[in-house]
Amino acid sequence: MSTEGATENCLAWAARDDSGFLSPYTFNRRAVGSDDVSVKITHCGICYADVVWTRNKFGDSMYPVVPGHEIAGIVLEVGSNVQNFKVGDHVGVGTFVNSCRDCEYCNDFLEVHCAKGAIRTFNSVDVDGTITKGGYSSYIVVLERYCHKIPDNYPLASAAPLLCAGITVYTPMMRHKMNQPGKSLGVIGLGGLGHMAVKFGKAFGLNVTVLSTSISKKEDALNLLGADKFVISSDKDQMKTLEKSLDFIIDTASGDHSFDMYLSLLKTGGAMAVVGVPSEIKFHPINLILGMRSISGSATGGTKLKQEMIDFCAANKIYPEIEVIPVQYVNEALERMINSDVKYRFVIDIENSLK
Repeated sequence: MSTEGATENCLAWAARDDSGFLSPYTFNRRAVGSDDVSVKITHCGICYADVVWTRNKFGDSMYPVVPGHEIAGIVLEVGSNVQNFKVGDHVGVGTFVNSCRDCEYCNDFLEVHCAKGAIRTFNSVDVDGTITKGGYSSYIVVLERYCHKIPDNYPLASAAPLLCAGITVYTPMMRHKMNQPGKSLGVIGLGGLGHMAVKFGKAFGLNVTVLSTSISKKEDALNLLGADKFVISSDKDQMKTLEKSLDFIIDTASGDHSFDMYLSLLKTGGAMAVVGVPSEIKFHPINLILGMRSISGSATGGTKLKQEMIDFCAANKIYPEIEVIPVQYVNEALERMINSDVKYRFVIDIENSLK
């Protein structure tokens, strides 16, 4: 086992209490074990999960919290058993960094649904009893299995949001076979997740309709992202024209909203996947029963599908719309994200600003 990194301080930004305010912090990463990859973090995307745990919204935050689970970087060192990575490789780390590796879900590369619970990239208790710390930091040590190859021609800044926002919408699309040209997709909400759903939909050859409460999103939806239609969901007349027209809907909205209204847009046998987190979901059963419709939930995605998605993005030149910021701007960025003031994902330039 290498001892390199055992005493080296890892620079980071952390929240110390439920104010969520982030400031510089230093801690020690574990030494690189035989199955580990050490990654110099160049970029880290900002996700709403960073707000959830820095501000203790679930009541389980373990301070100090170093957030960040959309990580892209360059391999610094590999353990003696590592087969798939070498020093200098471009890699990504997503929302979890460990799992039991022995249950039916792990065996099926659905590690995020590990029967014993996946270990999150930050604010989770690792097998050695330490608290995981995320990508608002200078480097990370992670088991090879939970590391993903990023093709050299794909920008690391663009790769970071794929590790959560991208895979969160790609997973239900693949599960529901929404990669078949000619099908119709509705996307509720046009933020970090929604804009990636539109990009994937167009790459798959789907007819894409964006459903939003904000008219200000129309220009980007149609002209920047290439959606086929834009509908204001509060306009009953516009919504009426879409009834029974969509094969599939991805619901990325986390604010409370009517589900009956959206379910009525699905064709017979259509499905809605919920990836946002409203405070409750209410709908009339008749809207499922008569249309033979279904509603499902979806988390991020397993290691196999994550690598497939990264390769698909590289092959098809699919890039998230990002705003790159220095780490010193992170508190302002989190506030802007809460207020939906970002097009469409903040990415921290760790390499050039975390010194």
